[in-house]
Amino acid sequence: MKKHLVLGLFVVILAGSCATNPITGKQNLNFVSNSELFPSSFQQYNTFIAENKVITGTADAKKVEAVGTRIKAAAEKYLIYLGQSQYLKDYRWEYKLVDNKEVNAWCMPGGKIVVYSGILPVTQNDSGLATVMGHEVSHALANHGAQRMSAAQLQQIGSVALGAATSGKTQQTKEIFAQAYGLGTQVGVMLPFSRGNETEADKIGLTLMAIAGYNPDDAISFWSRMSAKSGGGSTPEFMSTHPSDATRIANIRALIPEARATALKVGIIK
Repeated sequence: MKKHLVLGLFVVILAGSCATNPITGKQNLNFVSNSELFPSSFQQYNTFIAENKVITGTADAKKVEAVGTRIKAAAEKYLIYLGQSQYLKDYRWEYKLVDNKEVNAWCMPGGKIVVYSGILPVTQNDSGLATVMGHEVSHALANHGAQRMSAAQLQQIGSVALGAATSGKTQQTKEIFAQAYGLGTQVGVMLPFSRGNETEADKIGLTLMAIAGYNPDDAISFWSRMSAKSGGGSTPEFMSTHPSDATRIANIRALIPEARATALKVGIIK
């Protein structure tokens, strides 16, 4: 009885937790609403800003602000085109350059963007920076953070369901099933899920940078520089949260014509 109740609950939760994302039009697993996620996101962002050195007043800081403002305007224009103008009403956009040698940037749910100074030698120019900021903003717009949280929760629920399903087995059998489940869901579900998020963010990001008036071809140059910086070596793709460099560049090359076509329909910011 317990086994059937847990499995039944698992199915009910899965069936009732899909939501359509306005910018992708896809139904995605999502247990967390923006109204729940944004306050926590803003609090974490404020804590990070308070604990790190924010660069202000420099040419680089002004560039981050200028490119961020254009990406924001592109996102707003794109959502209006999609008939989803209210989607960004709770966003609180900020663009900060932080003194950190790490080659990184991120956008919190709700539009809080941080660029690390360590990535600027790789971005090199406005288009390179737009590639990065457009990609990171796209993760937020597509609710990838909430989706990853939801997928992790579902993985935990599945583990409980597996425990119920194997409750009558020996301890050794339970451990074998648990190990197989952990590896199978990580390699077969969670990692491909993360790689899919990355490709989706690349696609939306290209569209945003094109609408913002940047040349999406420059995204290829940026990711080629990123690949060169890493020495061309990376974790095998099936074991990674990100596509391989070669896969990402090939995907971007194939997506550029669509990004340009969409930007022409939406209108390019001058």
